[in-house]
Amino acid sequence: MNQSQARINVQVSPNARHNEVLGFESDILKVKVAAPPLQGKANKELIKFLSQTLKVNRGSITIERGLTSRNKIIAITGLDRTEIVKRLGV
Repeated sequence: MNQSQARINVQVSPNARHNEVLGFESDILKVKVAAPPLQGKANKELIKFLSQTLKVNRGSITIERGLTSRNKIIAITGLDRTEIVKRLGV
């Protein structure tokens, strides 16, 4: 079975008070995470938060580009872009 995979551009703001999806701006999803950008903690928190919000397992979300940057390209397996937007509520 061929599973769909969507790629989204994400801009992450680490060290926030709490995790929050701010919405899309110029086709970039803005997300705040309550973790510092040290030793991959913000990346782990981003994947954990998105998996909970999108109701998919963590293995379905991979950071394809931007591991050490605020701007990332994230691939989500099993959902298309329309379903992602719907589940994020943005």
